[in-house]
This record gives sequence, C-alpha cells and structure tokens, in this order.
Amino acid sequence: MPINRTMGPREWGLLLVLSVLWGGSFFFIGVALAGLPPLTLVLARVLLGSCVLFAVLRLTGGAVPRGWRVWRTLAAIALLNNVVPFTLLTWSQTQIASGLASILNATTPLWGVVAAHLFTVDEKATPGRLAGVALGFAGVVLMIGGDALAGMGGAVLAQGACLLATLCYALSGIYGRQMKVLGVAPISAACGQLACSTLVLLLPVMLVDTPWRLPMPSPAVWGALAGLVLLSTALAFVIYYRLLATAGATNLLLVTFLIPVTAIALGALFLGEVLQPRHAAGLAFLAGGLAAIDGRLPRRAWQRLRPGAR
Repeated sequence: MPINRTMGPREWGLLLVLSVLWGGSFFFIGVALAGLPPLTLVLARVLLGSCVLFAVLRLTGGAVPRGWRVWRTLAAIALLNNVVPFTLLTWSQTQIASGLASILNATTPLWGVVAAHLFTVDEKATPGRLAGVALGFAGVVLMIGGDALAGMGGAVLAQGACLLATLCYALSGIYGRQMKVLGVAPISAACGQLACSTLVLLLPVMLVDTPWRLPMPSPAVWGALAGLVLLSTALAFVIYYRLLATAGATNLLLVTFLIPVTAIALGALFLGEVLQPRHAAGLAFLAGGLAAIDGRLPRRAWQRLRPGAR
C-alpha cells in the first residue's frame, strides 16, 4: 500500500482519535506521578502495554514478530519512540508547566518535515508543507496561551529534554516505516516495540528506583495507570503503526498539533471550562496549517484563480 501524502477521511479520523488518546496521556501521567517515580511509571506503561497487546495477539491468532532483522528494527524504534522520549517527557513534567511542555511537544512536526526530507524519497518538503507546519505551530501557541511561554527562561534542562524527545519522535516515524517493508502487522509491531522497551528499561529501573520498596499506589494512581496503558499506549500504538503505513511519517506527526485541540474540547465538554477567543484564533491558524499541509484546498483555489480558469 503506497504512502498517501494527501490523507483521506479515514486517515484524518484515525489521526483525531490518536490525538485524543495521546492528549489524555498528559492527564494520566500527571495523576500517576503522584504515586510513582518517572522511570517506574515509564516501565509500568510499556510492560503492561506489551502484555495487553500480546494477549490480544494470542486471542486473535495474530503473529508475534519473528526474525533477527525485525527485532533489531523494533529495538531501535523502541529507543526512539518509547524509552528516550517517554523518560524525558515524564521527567520534564516534574520541572516545567504542562502548557510549556505542550508547546515544545508541538515542535515534533517541524523536526518531522526536516527528517522526512533528508531520509525519505517520497515525503520531501514542499513550500506548502513548510508553511502549514509554521501556521500549525502558531495555532498551538495561540490556543495554549502566550503565558505558557513565560517559563522559557528557566528549567533549561527540562526544556531541552522536551525538544530532544520530539526529535526522537520524528526520527522514530522515519525508522518505523521499516515495519511496512518487513511485512509486520500494526498490532504486532506495537507489541514488539513495547516488549523491547521493557527489556531496555527493566535493569535501570531496578537499580535506580527499587520499585519493590515504594509504597502501594492509591486507587487514583492505579486508575490513571490503567488509562495510560490501555488507551494511551496499547490502543494508541496500534493506530500509530496503521497510520504510519498509509499516511507516512510527516502526516502522522501532525497529531501533536491536534492534541491541544482535543484537550481544550474535552475540558469544555466534561470539566466546564470556558472557551476563550484565543482558542478560536488558534484553531483558525491550525485549520489553515492543516489545509496547507494536506494541499487539496490550496490546489483547488489556485486552479480557480489562475489565469484562463473558468
């Protein structure tokens, strides 16, 4: 199946679902950090997520990934897509405000456009795509609010950790395309990636956190961990690999633009939060950016406006 630079309704729908699942991870992590240290939380996330997906594979008759080349690729993806970014982002949330973290997280598509241009032959950067990424990033800043940028002067290490995590996400999207080439199904790739992450993290967590000495987490922490594992990890990564195979790495990384939109919408629907004019302005910028990246509306407008068009 070829990469679709222009996404259809199915891809956009899956991207929106993924934004909800990963947007919820910030909430789940915030609650879970009250009872678990960052490294232990990351290990629990990938360990339990891999167990859930392995159980699904067994129940549905799916194939567990096989072969040295497949597992070598999965190990590299695990480092770039789980171990390094999960650890950096979880730690950074103990140092900086979530609003600033969200803005820094939204730089992922910027890295993604550059990485795809350098390392792929079918996802080269275009002026429209670059303009769209810039508009989308501006929309994210507007929606979250300029006040979040007030923390840019401090916690330099935490901010650098967020940016390094987003670079890892961009590179993992490029490298993860190998799963399609190797013929690995999305759920199998997600399970193998989380299993590799577990093996990498197990010894460091045992040495650093000694989790068996930690007090028993509260019911709220267990509930947040369940949401993080089932929704923001197991289900999210199955959708991630399905989108990666059809929409490509650059389009997939647009999910970081949509995460603030879903967070604001959920807050308005379920928490009674009031929508501000800046939310509408940010959404307008974001819509313009996504339209520029998708490319269909600008092409149609140009065809109507160009000389000789009827």
